[in-house]
Order: sequence, then structure tokens, then C-alpha cells
Amino acid sequence: MPPVVLALRRLPSPRLTGLGAGLFASAVMLTLGFLDRLLLDGSPVVYGLLFLPVSALTALWVRTADLVTAPIGVPIAFAVGVVPIAGGSGGLGGQAMAVVTALAVHAGWLYGGTLVAGLIASVRKVREMGRREHARAMAPVDKETPGAGTGAAGGRGGAARRRPVV
Repeated sequence: MPPVVLALRRLPSPRLTGLGAGLFASAVMLTLGFLDRLLLDGSPVVYGLLFLPVSALTALWVRTADLVTAPIGVPIAFAVGVVPIAGGSGGLGGQAMAVVTALAVHAGWLYGGTLVAGLIASVRKVREMGRREHARAMAPVDKETPGAGTGAAGGRGGAARRRPVV
């Protein structure tokens, strides 16, 4: 096996809920925003480049049942983290205008990170659906179940074999 694959397999694989993934992304982006402001004087290019791996990690670490939340949570995290680097002066109104302006000007990074999260979540979902279908096809059919192989269930044993949706 290639060394890159082995290195990637050693990485942690936490499974965050949808809310946990959004909080993770928001906390990391806010921290990165403050560090960017402190160390690099609020460089939007560095912030945008750092947003892409955070988006990927968020989509990789969210639970399978909550995959739809990854492309929703990362743009919110971008907006939360852009507050420190947006600048602005003159109170709350000036800060709000600076944040809205920063979001508009750096929409490319925002769209790119959202696209990364959406693609990863979509691939994970398709792979999970394939695994479920493969497991269903390989499961032995119970011949003693009345109506097995006939009816509206499509030959999978009827209602007696249905699993709860999680």
C-alpha cells in the first residue's frame, strides 16, 4: 500500500453530529481568523486557503446520518471566522458593513469551501448507499417468512425484514 494511504489511515476519524461539525468548523475558523489577524495582519488569501482544509475535515468527520449538514455549516463557519479579519470601525454598524463586504469580496473562497464540503459529503453518501445495497444483496433471504420473494417489498421478505431508518 502506498505510504500516503498509510499516513491518511493513521489520522483520527471522529464522527461529529451535525451540530458538532458546525461548532467545530466555526471554532476553528474563528481561531484561524484571530491568528490571521494577529500574525498576518488579516490576509484574506491565507484565511481562504485555510478554509478549504477545514471544509474538507468537517465533511470527512461528520456522521453519515448528518452528511447534509456539512455543506450548510461550513459557510456559516466562514462568516463567523471572517469577523476578526474584516476590519471595520465606527461601532456595530461599521463592523457589520465590513463583514458583509468581506463576505462579498471573498465569495470565491466561500463557494470553493462549500463545494469541497458538498463534494466530499456527496461521495460519502453515495458510497454508503452502495455499501447498504451490497449488504442487502448479500444478506440471506429467509425462506420461512410468509410472502418472501413476492409482494410490494420487492422480494426482500416484506415488512418483517425492514430495518428502522436511523
